Amino acid sequence: MSIFKNIDCKIKINSKNRIEGLELLEAINDSCVAVTFFDPQYRGVLDKLKYGNEGVSRGKARSSLPQMDEEKIIKFIFEINRILKPSGHLFLWVDKFHLCQGVLEWFIDTELNLVDMIVWDKGKIGMGYRTRRKSEYLIVFQKSPVKAKACWTDHAIPDVWQEKLESSEKIHTHAKPVELQKRLIAATTLENDFVLDPAAGGYSVLKACIECERNFIGGDIIYGSY
Repeated sequence: MSIFKNIDCKIKINSKNRIEGLELLEAINDSCVAVTFFDPQYRGVLDKLKYGNEGVSRGKARSSLPQMDEEKIIKFIFEINRILKPSGHLFLWVDKFHLCQGVLEWFIDTELNLVDMIVWDKGKIGMGYRTRRKSEYLIVFQKSPVKAKACWTDHAIPDVWQEKLESSEKIHTHAKPVELQKRLIAATTLENDFVLDPAAGGYSVLKACIECERNFIGGDIIYGSY
């Protein structure tokens, strides 16, 4: 069975597709993706702290990106719930504000269960009125039925991951750690499995999939092309 509902679908596997994320998700058949990475374009910390310097200097790249409200994020999560295989994983990137506020309300009426969290120590100091941000957070969800040993083969991944991005990797304001994503993909997928990133940004998940020899499906409304 094809991963796409329509055999004439223009979305390309293992490529950078310029496409809106929900449109991408809606094109995929039920229960056929092993892993999804999702990095919503929310701006919780900036909205909460109101730095007042967006559009100039450090805030320009982040503030220029199209933002997702909670209603849209929930639509993404429901579609991800539909396309994930049983016991498949969702890796959800969150900022400090959403981590503290909580995101579990977004998962009501889905089969996605919170099972773990990883802190990414970026090795650089960011913004903050009090403490300065140095980390991002990756919340791990698993679609029912919840299994550990049978679905997660690498039990040496630390829950605080240190990885500093090289300048060549910072092609997107929300660039993510390729080595961590590679390790997670290898731990939770098998050869020929599909890994999805519906808001791909700088396509770090694509790079990780290539190096892990896994199939990538993903796109972004700004970066990529048919």
